[in-house]
Amino acid sequence: MSLKVRLTPPARAQFLSALAYIRADRPAAALAFRRRVESALARLADFPHSGCRVPEFPDLHFREVVVNPYRFFYRVEADTVWVVAAWHAAQIPDTPEDTTDG
Repeated sequence: MSLKVRLTPPARAQFLSALAYIRADRPAAALAFRRRVESALARLADFPHSGCRVPEFPDLHFREVVVNPYRFFYRVEADTVWVVAAWHAAQIPDTPEDTTDG
């Protein structure tokens, strides 16, 4: 049984912001990046624990998938994989939020 993969509103906003930033200079690169992210996140539906533990927060139940140069933080809750943040790899992440608003 596949899980649903959903982005929280903050994660969606971060992802869309990243796409807009890339698209400003390189529209084709933005499209390729979006496809790579969609593919990586879709794999989580069947392999939700395939991502790595977040090195900065090893004791939390969050995992991450890296789609260079971004890190997508997520957690599995019941039948849903919640993507909670999308950070550029150069950023130092805040403690991931453990809430879903959508």
